[in-house]
Amino acid sequence: MIMTHKLLRETYVEINLDNLVFNFSSIRKMAGAHTAVAAVVKADAYGHGAPAVAKTLLEQGTDYLATAALCEAMELRRFHPRAPILIMGLTPDHLLKHAVEGAFTQTIFSRSQGRILDRLGREARIIPKVHIKIDSGFNRLGYKPDHRAAAEIRKLIAMKHLHVEGIFTHLALAGYTEDRRQAEIFTNFVHALESGGFRFRYKHICDSIAAVDYPEFLMDMIRPGAILYGMKSFQKNDLDLKPVMAFKSRVYHLKTIHKGEGVGYNYRWRAKRDTRIATIPAGYCDGYPRNMSMKGQITIRGRRAPVIGLVCMDQFMADVTEVPGVRVGDEVVLFGDGTNRSLTVHEVAAIGETNKNEIISRITRRVPRVYLENNRTVSMVNHLEASG
Repeated sequence: MIMTHKLLRETYVEINLDNLVFNFSSIRKMAGAHTAVAAVVKADAYGHGAPAVAKTLLEQGTDYLATAALCEAMELRRFHPRAPILIMGLTPDHLLKHAVEGAFTQTIFSRSQGRILDRLGREARIIPKVHIKIDSGFNRLGYKPDHRAAAEIRKLIAMKHLHVEGIFTHLALAGYTEDRRQAEIFTNFVHALESGGFRFRYKHICDSIAAVDYPEFLMDMIRPGAILYGMKSFQKNDLDLKPVMAFKSRVYHLKTIHKGEGVGYNYRWRAKRDTRIATIPAGYCDGYPRNMSMKGQITIRGRRAPVIGLVCMDQFMADVTEVPGVRVGDEVVLFGDGTNRSLTVHEVAAIGETNKNEIISRITRRVPRVYLENNRTVSMVNHLEASG
């Protein structure tokens, strides 16, 4: 049961923690006993709320939590003091002290950063952990796998106050031939580094898509992100997953307009008949895409209704003429799990001409997160109420 009377604004997302547990279990089973799981909770756990999602994943036994940035890791540390956290992106030199103080595993790809961490570790009398990033062809971050990089990495490994725990790369996902070429570049480079007797604890290639489509590349660790939240983008294989998020609101206002009247900015939409209009208090400032204007759909009372006019910053309008009995206060599903005729994230992404990850991660912190277990509310996070 959703305790919506506790909301300051009845536009919210539901996070089904039972489905998150189901997805993690499916991923763990797919990975097997010898492959660790670094659960990716960057971008506020793809919009699901990183602290709460991390709690569930830690309870399920994830080996690592993975973030993109230091600030995300620091937020998690406040809630989870002992959690193993991997920062996958670059942390600037002047902020590396926070990575050491937070006991984060830091991604690096330069000897200079290794020296800074080695010095900070010596001064703090701890051994910072790092993972080395290799650029096997994505051309975003990382060492190019050549002789110079190999020489630098061996020097990093030799540092007394630095623990080189892992090494990884990211596939461009440009098709099997290119992905396999990247994987071979990476594995050959790692084998050469390990030929002298050193062994990396974690070698990892696979994000969500690669983990499902390329089981031959699983190695010591995988980095599932989108699949944790029920997003399916893989092509070659399948994995049983359930959607974790539903985006909901309520009808706040109803009116009937006459044929020829316009709706919204610039009257981009005009009624071709007398039309029943519902106003919904969700807009692009909440993360509902503006390009849903005049082509999106929402679900009310088990019926789909078209979005009309331009989506505004804080609200939008829908034509509910064909939905019998609509009342103020009726639940509106912007997207859900596909049941009761709700649009799925996949459908919304297709209409919005983007990918599913953007749709779920763009939902802003103005929107409360309501967490469910066994179809009952177990917690609620309302950032604006907390800060006020």
